Amino acid sequence: MADEPLVLGIETSCDETGVGVVRGTTLLADAIASSVDEHARFGGVVPEVASRAHLEAMVPTVERALKEAGVSAKDLDGIAVTAGPGLAGALLVGVSAAKAYAYALGKPLYGVNHLASHICVDQLEHGPLPEPTMALLVSGGHSSLLLSSDITSDVKPMGATIDDAAGEAFDKVARVLNLGFPGGPVIDRYAREGDPAAIAFPRGLTGPRDAAYDFSFSGLKTAVARWIEARRAAGEDVPVRDVAASFQEAVVDVLTRKAVRACRDEGVDHLMIGGGVAANSRLRALAQERCEAAGITLRVPRPKLCTDNGAMVAALGAEMVARGRAASDWDLSADSSLPVTDPHVPGRSPSHSPSHDHVHEVAKGNLYS
Repeated sequence: MADEPLVLGIETSCDETGVGVVRGTTLLADAIASSVDEHARFGGVVPEVASRAHLEAMVPTVERALKEAGVSAKDLDGIAVTAGPGLAGALLVGVSAAKAYAYALGKPLYGVNHLASHICVDQLEHGPLPEPTMALLVSGGHSSLLLSSDITSDVKPMGATIDDAAGEAFDKVARVLNLGFPGGPVIDRYAREGDPAAIAFPRGLTGPRDAAYDFSFSGLKTAVARWIEARRAAGEDVPVRDVAASFQEAVVDVLTRKAVRACRDEGVDHLMIGGGVAANSRLRALAQERCEAAGITLRVPRPKLCTDNGAMVAALGAEMVARGRAASDWDLSADSSLPVTDPHVPGRSPSHSPSHDHVHEVAKGNLYS
């Protein structure tokens, strides 16, 4: 185990300041500072608020992660950071911090992809990813089907949302129902006491001529809002639990149906589900049911690893080190629209090799050496 790469990962793509420490595929620490309460009164994430929260939380969260892992910063084999996609300002805070730590420590820097990290985190739960693996990533900003034959270099997009992501639809429906923010956990809770067949809400992009693997939840969100408005206009009570359950069922029905279809079409026998919405209890249950029926092995990390966290970034960074992938250049910057086909942002010149030997000279005498 001591020979496996020890990597610290920093995640700041949205409203979570996540710092994780991983040795190989073993999770040593997963420290998170959330600013969700600061965004709740706005009904959604405010980029400037998120960026400022990351600035305040960064150093304490890094120190907490190292202490929890029981390791010294000088023992690290690399620093990994989410370079994109995400909120530009939030990403810049994380990238800047990672560059500073890597430079001061004389360690290689790895700018990695947020979506690829969500796939790789499953290694901390269930061991090395099968190759290939189909991944369904569902969160507030993404609803994607991805096929990965090598998580460090080959991730192929199969389908994506054409409008609202699943998590975004959860937030908007929760707002219409006056359930607060974020919407995912509260709708999941209310739905457990409701009837998922009470209201026949539409299933977007499931017709024979529709894109097989793309998603659309904007129409569903609008249908729910209009149904609620009609009830209120007629002076009738809104059955919140039935609405929550019927809406949730429409979302997870489409997500799991398309994911299983993609696995069958591509001849892949493993499906991994990640992202914040993967914590949804009904999504997990229906996915398990449909995967078992199709002879597909389902892999879903525990809920804490599904939401944004530093552990997932450290996991992908450790995989980069283990496979000898090139480290990133010191001019690494944030890319809010970094494509998933780029699992990481490598260096462009030989001088920026994974060893980063030239950095050790400038790191001598600093607090971390």
